Amino acid sequence: MNKKRKTLIALLSFVIFLAIAGAAYQYLSNVFDPNSSLNTKKIAAADFTVLDADGNEVKLSDSFGKPIVLNFWASWCTPCQREMPHFEKVYPEVKEDVVFLIVDLADGIRESTETGSRFIEENDYSFPVFFDTKQEAAKAYKITAIPTTFFIDKDGNIVSDYQGALNEKKLLERIEAIR
Repeated sequence: MNKKRKTLIALLSFVIFLAIAGAAYQYLSNVFDPNSSLNTKKIAAADFTVLDADGNEVKLSDSFGKPIVLNFWASWCTPCQREMPHFEKVYPEVKEDVVFLIVDLADGIRESTETGSRFIEENDYSFPVFFDTKQEAAKAYKITAIPTTFFIDKDGNIVSDYQGALNEKKLLERIEAIR
């Protein structure tokens, strides 16, 4: 074969490869999209117990029956601080239909219930805050970075999660997916 023909065959093979790779990517994107109708696998939300502001135990499963926004944070976390105003803006709009479980990782070393409560009070946030003093919730959800937010449907299944600071638009989009 001459050089031009080999180059043309190689180029044509590469174009066919790209077309197949593109089609495979499109297919896999649809299959693994948590909001896709092709994704039928449901992941049950792990239950845990945390404390409310009065020290009463609250279980995640107590909130099943309504969609849940489950957020893990700490007052010293700068990205957590940046996303809190967005939670504050959205919470009054959806609080009748959606449960907000804003869980402070109060490990007693870097974060305490006092520092978390003080942060919420100083910023005049109205959403309920809970304290994971035994790190039970953090272990159940394998939290390695904060903020991390899980979006759970009314049946107690995780629909999606988001690691990093959410803005208002992303928060509302994810809430709509669980309503």
